[in-house]
Amino acid sequence: MLTATKRLQAASDADLIFETLNAFWPNAKCELEHNNAFQLLLAVVLSAQTTDKAVNKALAPLFQSHPDFSAFDLVELGEKNFLKTIKSIGLAPTKAKNSLLLAKKLIAEHGGEVPLERAPLEELPGVGRKTANVVLNVLKGLPTMAVDTHVARVSVRMGLARPSENRLQIESDILQILPSKWGVKAHHLLIFHGRYHCTARNPRCTECPVRDFCRQIGIKKTT
Repeated sequence: MLTATKRLQAASDADLIFETLNAFWPNAKCELEHNNAFQLLLAVVLSAQTTDKAVNKALAPLFQSHPDFSAFDLVELGEKNFLKTIKSIGLAPTKAKNSLLLAKKLIAEHGGEVPLERAPLEELPGVGRKTANVVLNVLKGLPTMAVDTHVARVSVRMGLARPSENRLQIESDILQILPSKWGVKAHHLLIFHGRYHCTARNPRCTECPVRDFCRQIGIKKTT
């Protein structure tokens, strides 16, 4: 359990942690490839329970042949053809169905445009808080914290958040101690660090740039 003392210590170290991570990952950003707001929203929805790399690979031919691919284009393409496009990613049939519902609702209620406010975003099929956080961060530059598996793992290990299955609790914990200057980039830094360095298995602790600040909570020590 993360004690109040460790939380206070993590808060005092937060600026140094993100300063160090930023130096280590200067190009940390959203890795889902897109040319417009709809393509980003679609990619984020499709990335649930799969990797950004898999989503990019599946969508690349479509976005290359149709650089301005929109909600209208998806409806015209149809569910069956879109399923063929994304068949390589997890839960493809369900995601194809939901993507068409998403596109149709965008057209019916927003003229095909992606709303950049939380409430209407989260009313869209397949769009939850995490997806909305990504869209608002990337497209609007808002200081949101999209808690995926990497952010949850790394933030708890470092002591930036309390161990919890509740992603909203982790989001709240991080934001409470996050210096405002890192509000926009923080979740990208945590994602990059979790994806490429502080991995679920065999994290590279001895080579970690923030090892002096990290609480290493939940990391099994090897002998």
